[in-house]
Amino acid sequence: MAQLQLNVLAVLVAAIAAFALGALWYSPALFAKPWMKAHGHTPDKLEAMKKGMARAYGVSFVCFLVMAAAMAILIGRIGIGTVLGGIKLGGLCWVGFAATIGLTANMYSDKPLSAYLIDAGYQFVYMLVMGIILAVWH
Repeated sequence: MAQLQLNVLAVLVAAIAAFALGALWYSPALFAKPWMKAHGHTPDKLEAMKKGMARAYGVSFVCFLVMAAAMAILIGRIGIGTVLGGIKLGGLCWVGFAATIGLTANMYSDKPLSAYLIDAGYQFVYMLVMGIILAVWH
């Protein structure tokens, strides 16, 4: 069986990039207000949510690490080493997994499609970014 070479630093940087992108994506500069409206969050609800933010951020970051590691393994197995290859893999992972899982969950929730579109847009962009980072820095 082939030896797996995983660039831990590239995985860490890809996870940090996804996390930082989320800070921007859900900030007032981009989608904070429409996201709050789509999810039905009031200022009081947001204040209450702040109490669990450290845990939510921690779990999110661990998930980004796992996702980046899985993508890095795929990149290594497939032999992708270009920006375009990283974009293609990130896009394929998004459309094949994140977009479909998220849309299915949205159909059974009481959330408007706009909530899904904002969240799925973020996932699409960070998966492309992860793909690029991991493909060129493997």
